[in-house]
Amino acid sequence: MTAESPQTNRSLRRRTPLSGAAFWRRLRGAVGWIWLVIVLLFIYAPILVIASASVDPGEYIMNRAFLQFPPKGFTLHWYFNISPSMWLTITNSLVLAACVSAASVVFGVPAALGIMRGSFAGRNVVSSLFRFPLQIPFIVVGVAFLQGSYVVAAATGINLTSSLGALFLAHLLVGIPYVIGATGSTLAQLSPRYDEAALTLGATRWRAFRRVTFPLILPGIFGGALFAFLVSFTDVTIALFLTPQGYETFPVRVFNSIQNDLESSLPAAATIVFFISAVAILLLQRIAGMEAVLRSSGSKSDK
Repeated sequence: MTAESPQTNRSLRRRTPLSGAAFWRRLRGAVGWIWLVIVLLFIYAPILVIASASVDPGEYIMNRAFLQFPPKGFTLHWYFNISPSMWLTITNSLVLAACVSAASVVFGVPAALGIMRGSFAGRNVVSSLFRFPLQIPFIVVGVAFLQGSYVVAAATGINLTSSLGALFLAHLLVGIPYVIGATGSTLAQLSPRYDEAALTLGATRWRAFRRVTFPLILPGIFGGALFAFLVSFTDVTIALFLTPQGYETFPVRVFNSIQNDLESSLPAAATIVFFISAVAILLLQRIAGMEAVLRSSGSKSDK
């Protein structure tokens, strides 16, 4: 008998009709991929529009450039034409968000440890109170802190609205629950037996936390800090109420620019901020293992 060549076998397989199960399996796979592409386009289409418009040469009308989509050409002129004041707003947002993220970790991690590892009456009530700020609309937070600042100024003479104090505290209010939630979800999956084993071997409670618990909950801490950073960096509503005179964050600058007179370099600045954020998230994901946090997996408890 003559052995069939691989090309002949492939030709026979192509001519062989698919079974019903195989056909539906391939159809489901194709529909799944099409649906995935549609969802990704829905999420990233606005960003693609802004990035594409940022390289458009612009149509000048009365000495003012109007960018178009799809772009009629290609230029990086607007990236080199971002005003110093725009860069200053980006710096302000980055510094404020970094401070809020760090402070959220300082206050949120001990709170998460107390809630998840503590055994006191009303623990569920305390946990609900820490999550409550996430349910409050940001516009309510902004108004509450603005009115509260006036009350504090009338009672003590300290005007928080003339500095970053009120804005920082308001962002801290909405940032701490994210750290508590992410750290607490990791602690919930972590068996207390690790700490007990360290204490049995002679470690102090602080040493057991520093050498055992802290490295295991570090992905949760990074995740909560990242969420707190993003909430502060992207906030517009609270900042509109509490931003002091002479200070402006990047989201507020974007909002005011859209309301008044859209700057031609604004799409370029927004594209740069997007790519900086994407790179930062990818680095944290690679360094801190963010997949475990986003899946709320953590370490499995021992049975």
